[in-house]
Amino acid sequence: MAEDVAKTKVRLEPYQVILRPLVTEKGFHKAERLNQYAFEVSRLASKEDIRTAVEELFEVKVLRVNTQNRKGKPRRTRARYGQTKAWKKAIVTLDPEHRINFF
Repeated sequence: MAEDVAKTKVRLEPYQVILRPLVTEKGFHKAERLNQYAFEVSRLASKEDIRTAVEELFEVKVLRVNTQNRKGKPRRTRARYGQTKAWKKAIVTLDPEHRINFF
């Protein structure tokens, strides 16, 4: 993915990198126990882009960033077939003394 950014020379602002937090039961469990938070991020963003965006937007210290490219699922509406969009997920591990409060 870093090659794509290098080719296109796209520079993303922090608010363009982080699209939304993923609020799920599993996400809350990881946040409470492991201090890890999940976000939907731009498909063009690299791990370094995600790290700097989270540090700037939430004023925390990031230890590690793991990413997943999620494939779109096939869906059907009446007689037509389609597909949901593919997206990128980032799981960010924070320093033990930092937290993010979504609510």
